[in-house]
Amino acid sequence: WDAAYERELQTFQDVGDAGEIWFGEESMVRIIRWLEKQKVPLDSSVLDIGTGNGVLLIELAKSGYMNLTGIDYSPSAIQLSEKVREKEGMSNIKLKVEDFLAPSAELSAFEICIDKGTFDAISLNPDNAVGKRKEYVRSLCSVLKPEGFFLITSCNWTKEELLNEFREGFEILEELPTPKFCFGGRIGNSVTALVFQRKK
Repeated sequence: WDAAYERELQTFQDVGDAGEIWFGEESMVRIIRWLEKQKVPLDSSVLDIGTGNGVLLIELAKSGYMNLTGIDYSPSAIQLSEKVREKEGMSNIKLKVEDFLAPSAELSAFEICIDKGTFDAISLNPDNAVGKRKEYVRSLCSVLKPEGFFLITSCNWTKEELLNEFREGFEILEELPTPKFCFGGRIGNSVTALVFQRKK
């Protein structure tokens, strides 16, 4: 990931392109629309887990959200998101190098946690993926307030699989609509987007 973000950082410095938007623009619109529909207060504390280039946080800030934090374990990703933040003039977004599987004590009491592809990436780790997924759920429980919202977008897991992964400590609130495709007469989704609520 460091190498990938170093390339994106160089590209941003050369031509001002922030790089890949995971799951495309519509995934950000879907998240922001849900927050607006739920009338989530604009001063709610939001954590973007695996922020990458930080573009989701920029869009949230443009929508009026003020208490935004992005973390990534790749220092190059955080450098890139800092440059994007500067270019957009969004000085109120907090960015930190953090390993979500071992979060620092300052990461706590968030009202909303958002994940676009980070759980997927952790799940693909060849070194004890099952253990890492359990650590992820534990970390999520430690940083998200009881009754806080967790919005996850995944291309690796079905709704049923995600319900199983997050059954301890979370309940499903809603499945967000994602693009559908048809193959061999069956309809499916290439992406799953769910909203969970942390149990009290």
